[in-house]
Amino acid sequence: MHWFAGFERKTLMVQGLPVTFRQSADWTAQSQRPVLVLLHGFPQTHVMWQRVAQQLRTSYRLVMPDLRGYGDSSHACGPADHAHYSKRAMAQEVVALLDALGVTDFYLCGHDRGGRVAHRLALDHASRVKKLCVIDIAPTLDMYSGHWGKTPTVSGPVDDPYFAFAQAYYHWFHLTQPAPLPEFMIAGNAQAYLHAKLGGWGSQGLGYIETEALAEYERCFCKPELNAQGLSAAIHSACEDYRASAGIDLLHDRDSRAQGQRIACETRVLWGERGVVNRMFKPIELWQAQCDGPVSGCVMPAGHFIPEELSEATSMQLREFFC
Repeated sequence: MHWFAGFERKTLMVQGLPVTFRQSADWTAQSQRPVLVLLHGFPQTHVMWQRVAQQLRTSYRLVMPDLRGYGDSSHACGPADHAHYSKRAMAQEVVALLDALGVTDFYLCGHDRGGRVAHRLALDHASRVKKLCVIDIAPTLDMYSGHWGKTPTVSGPVDDPYFAFAQAYYHWFHLTQPAPLPEFMIAGNAQAYLHAKLGGWGSQGLGYIETEALAEYERCFCKPELNAQGLSAAIHSACEDYRASAGIDLLHDRDSRAQGQRIACETRVLWGERGVVNRMFKPIELWQAQCDGPVSGCVMPAGHFIPEELSEATSMQLREFFC
């Protein structure tokens, strides 16, 4: 089947900034179908959902945006507190896009960073989300706080879970360093860095990625455009995403917990057997602690990039849950 057959690629100005996305081509004709929003993670774009989208296209009207700071959406610089790339701001942009498309409520699924945006969206816009699925993440605050949920499998010279977590998720700490150091280091060989991330976290190389998708990841992550600060626009905005997660996002999360704010809708959690989340956390228990609605889920025989490694199994999970 032709790459993204049955979908239209568009860019809309949303709250004054461009948002690029793909949506079902038969949008108006299939208005009786429920809307399913799919959010990608780092260091990818919405094209990670291509295989899943083809398998779900007859059941849902699909919306797959490039999140702020990724792909062909906005890479605008933000303030010093990184609020422009907070999950709250990114979730609001997704909601504003859906407003522009005339969508009131929807099913929501996010992988990796997209899962973190989806988590915040489900808290801040609870009436809009009918059901939520998060893929291969535990709640951000719990991961930074070392709420492992189980005794982590530790291998290496230091028998300490914090050491193991820092090694496995070193990018969480590297990308949060003040600009421009991470930007300069990554830009020295952006493609090599990109390939290392895509082939890591239990994914065992790049063989799971479609040729067209890999070309898009390379085009978007390694693009030569510079921002107003003279830095790679794509790399800087990805760093800003992580800087927000280590700062203002944690403030938002702590505030939500202090107020007793929890996810109201039914939630499904999927995680990879070979991934860090499975090795170090109990995702079901951690998500149950953040949800008022029922929580279900399972481990998948994959690394981190489950929707591409196991597109058929992922599609079956989503179709079963989003009904």
